[in-house]
Amino acid sequence: MKRRDFLTASAITTAGISSLLTSCKPGTPADTKAKEKENDQLPAFELDEADISSLQEKMAAGTYTAEKLTDLYLARIRDIDHAGPSLHSVIEINPDAIADARILDEERKSGKTRGPLHGIPVLLKDNIDTAGKMQTTAGSLALEGHIAATDAFLVKKLRDAGAVILGKTNLSEWANFRSNKSCSGWSSRGGQTKNPYILDHNPCGSSSGSGVAVAANLCVAAVGTETDGSITCPSAVNGIVGIKPTVGLVSRSGIIPISSTQDTAGPMARTVKDAAIMLGVLAGIDTADKATLEQEKLKTKVTDYTSFLHPEGLKGKKIGVEKKPQGDNPLLHALQQKALEVLKQQGATIIEVEYLDAISKLGDAEFEVMQYEFKDGLNRYLAGANARVKSLEEVIAFNKANESKAMPYFKQELLESSQKKEGLDNPAYKQAVQKSHAGTRKIIDDLFKQHQLDALAGLTMGPACSIDMIYGDRWGSVFLTQPAAASGYPHITVPCGMVYDLPVGFSFFAQAYSEPALIEMGYAYEQATKNRKVPAFRKAFLP
Repeated sequence: MKRRDFLTASAITTAGISSLLTSCKPGTPADTKAKEKENDQLPAFELDEADISSLQEKMAAGTYTAEKLTDLYLARIRDIDHAGPSLHSVIEINPDAIADARILDEERKSGKTRGPLHGIPVLLKDNIDTAGKMQTTAGSLALEGHIAATDAFLVKKLRDAGAVILGKTNLSEWANFRSNKSCSGWSSRGGQTKNPYILDHNPCGSSSGSGVAVAANLCVAAVGTETDGSITCPSAVNGIVGIKPTVGLVSRSGIIPISSTQDTAGPMARTVKDAAIMLGVLAGIDTADKATLEQEKLKTKVTDYTSFLHPEGLKGKKIGVEKKPQGDNPLLHALQQKALEVLKQQGATIIEVEYLDAISKLGDAEFEVMQYEFKDGLNRYLAGANARVKSLEEVIAFNKANESKAMPYFKQELLESSQKKEGLDNPAYKQAVQKSHAGTRKIIDDLFKQHQLDALAGLTMGPACSIDMIYGDRWGSVFLTQPAAASGYPHITVPCGMVYDLPVGFSFFAQAYSEPALIEMGYAYEQATKNRKVPAFRKAFLP
């Protein structure tokens, strides 16, 4: 398969992943207790599983201040991200975080609060521009030392809303658009991010650090970016909630690009409510990003997504589910069936449909679009940046000149193949956009019209594969990332349960700007199941 998935560096067959998983038998109860003892020395954390609302209540009561919260999370990062299990999810700390928190505390003392994020510590993926003292590098040594002149539009919105930026998170280098044989969560600047449930397992990508940091309680929430699976996959395999918004709901200006057709930023949090709060802050019209101007056509503009947190949000909904089984792993099939039973119990109607094979056939065209747009977008970004490299061509040359550090495990064939592409006026590019983007939308839109659907749903994907720096990622079937990604439609993943002591997510996605309905359904499913589990930080999968 030539298509490049952003959550996988090299795909193996569905049967292959099934045999890999089923050959790894869960340990005995004694083994489990031994694994738990591995982490007895981890320091207790008083903010474990804290959410935005509870922290706001405690700051209002004077139990905590923004400065105290910031200090606690920074200590947590030192204890288990830089030391202890050494998760490597945070690539850089904001040296101004404490000072920023103090300013917000002074505002609170004077009676001013900016909203639900006032004083709340969050982390940002390291491909999102931040002015000041933090770098923006996409995890690449070629961009080391690059400090953006201005904040990305979404960063300004977060600061204006009172969020405390704790720092930047590690990612799959260049947002996983560098090599076909890479390992998700690895970057030449930040090293390898680890899955907090089982440390020798993959965190998925490219928003690896954001997913792990939220799961491990290193922050309250984080911002990731997605082109195809880069929010939803790390959210699913790290047991958290992730929302990939409609392309155009959240500004991309100030974000190192891959695809203008598919790129978006989005929230990652431990609960649907926190993700909804974050989305309300991130969303907005930015004249520097033409895609966001589409919001002007909406009849109803949403500013508060928490108004859609209805426990009965699944009642009366018609939800389409792929008829063809995805893979042949019985545990995953059982997990999906259990989730579908919950949907039915909550009042939803399940309708079997067929669409994934048809969309999968458009994967080569999607990859073609990305190569053209990556070259064009990155060249534009670098031309106006303070970086030492000013073009994709110079990035490639830097990596070759510094191969032992920049490319110690795998190379840069995706950078090189993109460099060979011509401009966006090339007929081949326009044909690929029509086939992939418009083609995927038509398949989905026809399904919704034919069956009067409210959403499509299913397992986001299987559990995390092992970290493998020799052969790269070895994921099984990519379940539900491509349709929403290629179409530009919104997608939410919510914890679904555990398989082999690793989290699996459940997805809902629908047509453009249907975030309110997806939040309704995701929240109702979350409240009916409470599937979120705290990471165990086990050292290895096998005894």
